[in-house]
Amino acid sequence: MDGSMFIGTWWSLVPPLLAIILAFVTKEVYSSLFMGVAVGALLYSGFRPWDSFISFFEIMKNSMNLNILIFDVLLGMIIVLMAKSGGSAAYGNWAGTKIRSKKSALLATTGLGILIFVDDYFNCLTVGSVMRPVTDRYQVSRAKLAYIIDSTAAPVCIIAPISSWAAAVNSYVPEDAGITGFQLFIRTIPYNLYALLTIAMVFYVIITGFDFGLMKRHEENARKGDLFTSGAEEFEQVGEEASSSRGKVADLILPVLVLIISAIGAMIFTGFQGGATDVVTAFSGCDAETSLIFATMLTILFMLVLYLPRKVISFKGFMDSFVEGFKLMIPAVAILIFAWSLKGMGDALGIADFVGKVVGNNATASIAVPAIMFMIAIFLAFSTGTSWGTFAILVPIVVAMFSNSNNMEMMVISVSAVLAGAVCGDHVSPISDTTVMSSAGAQSNHLNHVSTQMQYAVVVAIVCIVGYIIAGIVKIWWVALSLSLAILLIVLTVMKNMQKSRNGEPR
Repeated sequence: MDGSMFIGTWWSLVPPLLAIILAFVTKEVYSSLFMGVAVGALLYSGFRPWDSFISFFEIMKNSMNLNILIFDVLLGMIIVLMAKSGGSAAYGNWAGTKIRSKKSALLATTGLGILIFVDDYFNCLTVGSVMRPVTDRYQVSRAKLAYIIDSTAAPVCIIAPISSWAAAVNSYVPEDAGITGFQLFIRTIPYNLYALLTIAMVFYVIITGFDFGLMKRHEENARKGDLFTSGAEEFEQVGEEASSSRGKVADLILPVLVLIISAIGAMIFTGFQGGATDVVTAFSGCDAETSLIFATMLTILFMLVLYLPRKVISFKGFMDSFVEGFKLMIPAVAILIFAWSLKGMGDALGIADFVGKVVGNNATASIAVPAIMFMIAIFLAFSTGTSWGTFAILVPIVVAMFSNSNNMEMMVISVSAVLAGAVCGDHVSPISDTTVMSSAGAQSNHLNHVSTQMQYAVVVAIVCIVGYIIAGIVKIWWVALSLSLAILLIVLTVMKNMQKSRNGEPR
């Protein structure tokens, strides 16, 4: 099987691209991902049927991340328990007295997303479970909620020094780079145009009430009472079970606080267990997945003590929530397994070798390098559905490109462009695990989320290309960031005014 003529060639891009195209054409993500993995297995085995069958399941088995699946199911149980206890309903009623408009509901969701910066998986599912009752009250479409969640997950994590993402980037920087991984990460933050502009666009969209493209249709439907537009049947299995009348706001807030504090504490602990000497290095060397599982298990035990003595929920109802939480997460788990398998197939087909060869042979140290690396990272992350995998492939290449030059600032800008492009490609890819998590957190149809977010992300991406050309010329972060932000605001304002003109509204 290892001798297939397709390994390490452009054919390695075919399986992910096929899956993505089929997903948009058929509007059905499971079969599309399956076809992508199946075609990858055929290419990997050189079209030998039995070998293809064996490699299909071997790669699927080896690609699965059991820790993340356990975390998903346990978090699903927590979400169900919050609903059964009446905590979610009580929080929704309480928030209704404090949050009095759709705009403030969306700003509160954004604020919570920014506050939970430690890990994007944790962010996506926690923000969704806490804020969904509030945004539903103010007729925010599930696609819009998923966009807010996704846009305050990875884009926030990639500019947060204390996060699992900072740890990943730190690990991909070669030791002979002339700068430590953490120092390089800190210097990339002000040049990470996609992350910063995405957050800026979220605030612009919320404050001005401007929606366009498919999102506008979803929001119009939500105002008429249809929060889903399509795909609502996926979440009917969760049901709106009769929740306890004894539930209080504390039944939601306290478990969330325990979840956040225990997750951060466990991350710091595992970091020190790994030999860290201070909190910052503890975060960069933590075992995030084990920490998240520990935090969810501790939170479930806390909920048992919080709910049962007060008879908010019966013991049987408590235990039944495990199965119900599993059912809630089935769509996310299924997509994740296939998406990981597709990434594993790309690894087996040598997609990293192919991209490394192409980039290494054609990239030159010019002012256009950051913009070029940004676009390459978008394509690679979009095709593979992984931003971390894109970091692993491209960051060492960029560092090597500048290893023999004294142009450290250009290396920083180019690495920033890779990080930004990876997050952008991950954002618009239907096979991205963080995008799947955002859909699950908002309980939105996955392709509805992808198709609406893609149109918003493209606007930011185009501005970023211009911004990275400017950065390559001036090599001053505040000039590049200021000009990029100004361009984005001008573009959005022009789009808003054009939409108003088409609709015959006053500007």
